[in-house]
Amino acid sequence: MGLRFKATHVVLAMLCVMYFITYIDRVNIGTAASEIQKELSLSNTQLGLVFSAFAYPYLMFQVIGGWVGDHFGPRKTLFWCGMIWALATIGTGFVSSLTMLFVARFALGFGEGATFPTATRAMQYWTPATSRGFAQGLTHAFSRLGNAITPPMVAALMVWLTWRGSFVVLGIVSLLWGIVWVWYFRNEPKEHRHITEAELAALPPRPTGTKPPVPWGPLLRRMWPVTLTYFCYGWGLWLYLNWLPLFFKNNFHLDLKNSALFSAGVFFAGVIGDSAGGMLSDAILKRTGNVRLARLSVTVAGFAGALASLFPILFVHDLTLVALCLSSGFFFAELVIGPMWSVPMDIAPRYSGTASGIMNMGSAGAAIASPLVAGWVIDLTGNWYLPFLMLMGVLLIGGLSAFLMRPEEPFSETADVVGAPSAVPAE
Repeated sequence: MGLRFKATHVVLAMLCVMYFITYIDRVNIGTAASEIQKELSLSNTQLGLVFSAFAYPYLMFQVIGGWVGDHFGPRKTLFWCGMIWALATIGTGFVSSLTMLFVARFALGFGEGATFPTATRAMQYWTPATSRGFAQGLTHAFSRLGNAITPPMVAALMVWLTWRGSFVVLGIVSLLWGIVWVWYFRNEPKEHRHITEAELAALPPRPTGTKPPVPWGPLLRRMWPVTLTYFCYGWGLWLYLNWLPLFFKNNFHLDLKNSALFSAGVFFAGVIGDSAGGMLSDAILKRTGNVRLARLSVTVAGFAGALASLFPILFVHDLTLVALCLSSGFFFAELVIGPMWSVPMDIAPRYSGTASGIMNMGSAGAAIASPLVAGWVIDLTGNWYLPFLMLMGVLLIGGLSAFLMRPEEPFSETADVVGAPSAVPAE
């Protein structure tokens, strides 16, 4: 009797589960925030500081973590990352002060910092080149599914086990994922006992020869427009993830259950956007063979659609209409994910972990600034709409900066280090 599932599909499924769990563990605090804020007597500005605590090590470990994933391989890297973020999540359930809460969230960012760049490194060799947009869109769709499920799930766990117990349960689930991952995954597809010859034939060939050191300067020069574009996307993402449940609860005076349900509805729109963006980008690539068109068309359309979706909240304040506008905005913003995470693999396949880490520094930087600015603005003005209106300007910048990306020009480390102008045109 043959195997029911292909090894490549199982690996992709395990990465989907990882994205799902990591986002549950990073956004669960948004739902629990009202109770945490009350118990620890935190202002909105202090709460914004707690939200941003995750992002300081997350930012630092984007490039470092990408290098670690490239150097040690995804198997060990993701296992140890999983152990760290799981223990940090469990530890959050035992905090008793602002400082302890900040440290727990800081440790979570430390554990999750290398996960997405390393997952990209795993996909580099476990996914056919023509399916990269789909794979990135699907995995990130599961992260948004985690976003959507988290508010009602955490709300239910809080009723059952209090907010502290909810963190302990979620941390234990993370521990289990790490154990299964290190047992099943192999860095080299050909070393997996269940891989078939047909699967291996469809996968991209491995680079031959000794891999030279990462050419940081040239690679950073190629990646900075990608990082800037992803910063603009990340500003909106972290605003949604951290403040949306409190926005519904405080602005419309909803209870925990209803604010969680409205937040879940918005986040479900992102699940659809993630999958659609990746599939659309791949479809354009297969039809035209034009990498630039495939990546930029979907990215720019996502930024433009998100901006247009938020515009009506300047004039309408009905709960249902605002929720629909925010849902539409999150859907279009999430179209960006699939093509954007394909760009590092398009530009620098040999350094996909490092390159994707450089890109994700943009989102990590936004994860620091966006929650802090939102909390400060809300405390200063009492206006819960203003942070979302500020987001419109950031989306405009993101749509324009996308045109500076060059995914159609593969990075050549040898030519760039030597300085040959023919390898990568001046930017």
